Amino acid sequence: MSRPLPQPAPVREGRSSREVDAFCVQFAPRAPGHPAVRDLQKLLADIPEEGLEARLEWVERCVDWLRDPKPALGLMEPAEPEAPAGVTRLALLVRVLETRASAREPVAALVREVMGATSGLKLFSQVGLPAGLGFFGEVFDRLAHRLLPSPPENHQLSELLPRLFPQPADAAWVEALPPALLARLSTLLGGGARPPAREPEAVVRADLVDALGLLAVQTAALGLTEDVRDRCPEVSFRASPFLKLRRVCEGVQARDAEPDSLRELRDVMEECRQVVAIVSSHLEQYGVSVDLVYRLERIRRSLERMEAIARVLGADPGMPRWREGLALVADLLRRAHADHSMRSLVAGNARLLARKVIERAGHSGEHYISTTRAEYHRLVHSAAGGGLITAFTAGIKLYSATLALAPFFYGLSLAGTYVASFLMMQVTGSTLATKQPSMTAATLGSSIGQGSSNGRLSHLMELIPRITRSQLATAVGNMGTVLPAAVGLSMAFAWWKGHPLLNQAQAHYVVDALHPWRSGTIVYAALTGVLLWLSSLVAGWLENWAVYRRLPEALAYHRGLRRVLGDSGAKRLADVFSNNIAGLGGNVSIGVLLALPPIVGAFFGLPLDVRHVTLSFGQLCLAGYALGPDAILRPDFLAALVGIGITLAINFGVSFSLALGVALRARDVPLAEVMRLVRLMSARFLREPRLFLLPPRT
Repeated sequence: MSRPLPQPAPVREGRSSREVDAFCVQFAPRAPGHPAVRDLQKLLADIPEEGLEARLEWVERCVDWLRDPKPALGLMEPAEPEAPAGVTRLALLVRVLETRASAREPVAALVREVMGATSGLKLFSQVGLPAGLGFFGEVFDRLAHRLLPSPPENHQLSELLPRLFPQPADAAWVEALPPALLARLSTLLGGGARPPAREPEAVVRADLVDALGLLAVQTAALGLTEDVRDRCPEVSFRASPFLKLRRVCEGVQARDAEPDSLRELRDVMEECRQVVAIVSSHLEQYGVSVDLVYRLERIRRSLERMEAIARVLGADPGMPRWREGLALVADLLRRAHADHSMRSLVAGNARLLARKVIERAGHSGEHYISTTRAEYHRLVHSAAGGGLITAFTAGIKLYSATLALAPFFYGLSLAGTYVASFLMMQVTGSTLATKQPSMTAATLGSSIGQGSSNGRLSHLMELIPRITRSQLATAVGNMGTVLPAAVGLSMAFAWWKGHPLLNQAQAHYVVDALHPWRSGTIVYAALTGVLLWLSSLVAGWLENWAVYRRLPEALAYHRGLRRVLGDSGAKRLADVFSNNIAGLGGNVSIGVLLALPPIVGAFFGLPLDVRHVTLSFGQLCLAGYALGPDAILRPDFLAALVGIGITLAINFGVSFSLALGVALRARDVPLAEVMRLVRLMSARFLREPRLFLLPPRT
């Protein structure tokens, strides 16, 4: 890449413009007077002789010159005309330092002084890794870092790196640098070092070895915590690889990172990864928490950093070591910028937690999916019970609205009515159609993320028709029962009181409120779909929380319960609790959530409301009885029926889409696979529509 050039005269500050032009012609024979050469000449003429801050500023200016997007044209060999600007400028710098000892010696002295006055331990052992504060502590720490100014730390390379490369895209620029050129530059700057100064490469190597030991201590402490050990019963405490990790790293430090010691370290790190995999697989059985996910992620990242450091230490000197070093620096840059990102922290730590919560919601959703005709009929019967209870719920809600209650007590009565209704459905084994989409979507998302691609598709091709016909069966069962139940309730109330449950004004208000475009029905139906999805998350989270706290086991072995109920009675109570805690959380949460929007809207003066399809249809039936048979065929009432259909589609669509989207993101399912599934299912629906509507005959 370089060519033999005559030794030029030393370049000193204040030289005449004629001498500067001579410098440019010598190092840019095909582009005399190139700005890159002129800027480099000025940079080399202004090297500070003392002061760490001044030296760091010079390094920053040097990197800015290298990162200039204008290539040093005419300075590369003809075989490399398409080299990036950074490569051409780095090649120019190497050629200048190779041929001009007067420029090389001050730069080498500056680099040695900077490396001797700064420490890379924090850079290699902390940058890009969680700080060990726990998830919420890390959130507050990053928030404080963003809002408060940071004091200067000139003696830390961890502060110099983002200062030199302030943009996340700079990591790709670093990776594109040629290792061969950097190896030549390192040789130039490291040669001639005399005690007490050391070569920069030796200083960095010592920091890497120290960082390896520090990471080993921190990772071993995390891997030996109680909640990690409890979720890895296959490995005893004495056999834990985290115990070996610190001892092996001490051997690496004592033997100056010899190949044998690094090989032993890699083996132990692989054992640590296996333990982390076991713990992750047992999270379904033992439950998961935000802090546990955070610690597991910190262990994984620390092991990855130790592996990267070991690759640098074990690589051959020269270009191979620089190749590994560039990969490490690029990763450090990406991690350094991600260190200040609240979004990356929340997204990275919430993924596994969301996956486990969705999986638990998905397990609950399996109860809403029928396979055989008997299961299909059983689902219709349970939906009929849900419709019957919903009709009474709609009547109680409308009756409560006629009472002169303060907003707080009206909201309390509304929430109590909803919660009691949904709990009654759980006790009687009844089903409500609007609770299905979010649960079945979680089941679908869990199935998409499991097994091989072909195995997943074949399973989904059978699962999706089961979901659609089960959802249809529940909706028909709910609606088919709400109508006669609401009419019967109205007749009973009229016989008891002598007048319908609703007067003419109240009935017209109900009809007008359900009009699809003259009211907020569409918006309220979408809001209700979001609330239905949130209730499924609460159900999955509550079940996960109970499992993580081992509440079923605590109930089964509680002394007081065993004394009153006996051993078998306490175990049965624990089983009942375990099987119903998700349903309890989902039913209570959806009852409260449906009651909140009208009350919150009244408090803030906002027109908020909900449109739950089954409840809305029950209210419309009560209004139709009050208005009489003739009113049912009027345009406003028919429009309200259309509004019920729109509410049904929006309730189902919003809750299903949100739950499926979260499940797919938690499973890291690619969009291409989802689109392929949509195409295959559309073709199958056109070919076999009955399969999506009714169960198979056999």
